[in-house]
Amino acid sequence: MRRLIVFASLLLLPIVVATANAAFPGENGKLVFTATRDGNFEIYVMNADGTGQTRLTFNNAVDIEPNWSPDGTRIAFESGRDGNREIYVMNADGSDQTRLTDNPAADGYPAWSADGEQIAFVSNRDGNNEIYIMDADGGNETNVTNDPASDIQPTWAARGKKIAFSSNRDGNFEIYTTHSDGTELRRLTDDPADDSQPNWSPHGNDLAFTSLRDGVLEVYVMHANGQKELRLTDNSLRELGPTWSPDGEYIVMTRGVPGALQVWVMNADGSDLRQLTAPPGMNIQADWQPVPIDKEEQAP
Repeated sequence: MRRLIVFASLLLLPIVVATANAAFPGENGKLVFTATRDGNFEIYVMNADGTGQTRLTFNNAVDIEPNWSPDGTRIAFESGRDGNREIYVMNADGSDQTRLTDNPAADGYPAWSADGEQIAFVSNRDGNNEIYIMDADGGNETNVTNDPASDIQPTWAARGKKIAFSSNRDGNFEIYTTHSDGTELRRLTDDPADDSQPNWSPHGNDLAFTSLRDGVLEVYVMHANGQKELRLTDNSLRELGPTWSPDGEYIVMTRGVPGALQVWVMNADGSDLRQLTAPPGMNIQADWQPVPIDKEEQAP
């Protein structure tokens, strides 16, 4: 069965080229993303129109998978700077970079809970990829999925305690949801091709995701119960890692050919595709900063 590197196991995969995390309601702030323009994977931010691109991490190791906190003040990310892949957090300007996990296994795919008090992540510390949650300070790590399959790419709903994720527990990668305590597991997609990278809309009614069902990676959307799947992109290029804007009007994604992937944005209905980044290097894994409604006047 065909597999692309976005679906590969953390046990085997040195770099995951794209993912998607929750979109929290609010005004549209900056985009955080990962780029190879300086020789290795580092984390950058830019304005929503692609201007003002600024590097946040300066490390010889890999820094990837950035994810905004629901109040838009912090960024969780994955780094190999301490010898293996661990979860870190930093302020929105790149300051105060702090390690949260400390395990010989690989920890990655951080995703904040809606209240900002917990972070979901993936670890292979039990011999296979599982979804874990921990407190936002790194305490109380708990295995949520407890399954021998590969469970990856958690995304936390913008309201409540539900987590969507990708799993190959039924033979190929499909999208599932579960509560953060591991109860009420539900499979949402059912297709012979791989479906992955789920991303909640900011109001929790829909999920964007990536699918191989048309022979190339494309972006789809469906209701949060798995109904009414709709293809948004139709192109020979790979389109992956969809993430809604906080106001629900746009979807940012990674688009292109292997080795030349860039950040693009489109309307939430798939129209008006616009390129935000350009070479040198790949620019991938974009996530949209929420500016909470009650803090608009304080935003820079």
